[in-house]
Amino acid sequence: MEQKLPRRAARENAFIAAFSTSFDVGTLEEVIEFSRQDGEYPVDDFGESLLRACAAHAAEIDALIEPRLKGWTMARLPRVSLTLVRLAVAEMLYGEEKLPGVAINEAVELAKKYGGEEDYQFVNGLLGSIARDMAQDSEAQPVC
Repeated sequence: MEQKLPRRAARENAFIAAFSTSFDVGTLEEVIEFSRQDGEYPVDDFGESLLRACAAHAAEIDALIEPRLKGWTMARLPRVSLTLVRLAVAEMLYGEEKLPGVAINEAVELAKKYGGEEDYQFVNGLLGSIARDMAQDSEAQPVC
């Protein structure tokens, strides 16, 4: 039976797996399998769903991020921040719970732990902007 982790740990382990894939250490499948065998940062079903959503919708996620980068490019962003933002956007858009505030808060906490001194502010601002636009878009949808 698959180990079910608390959501915070599942997000952190998914971040560690996603961050490692950014160094071309292996395929997503290999990284998930290694995380489960190694056991130090196991990816559970929730974490795997975040990773798969992020990979499957990478172009859409980046298309939401890129226009909000004032004076920055995707290539210039710190790898930690970019990975956290991508995972949080994947959770906000494709996660089962649809709780943007939780996804943002968790990404900010991980940025404080793994990022540079001010990265958490960037992550918070960028994700807040995306969440506000998502909320406006959902309000604009006609109800049938």
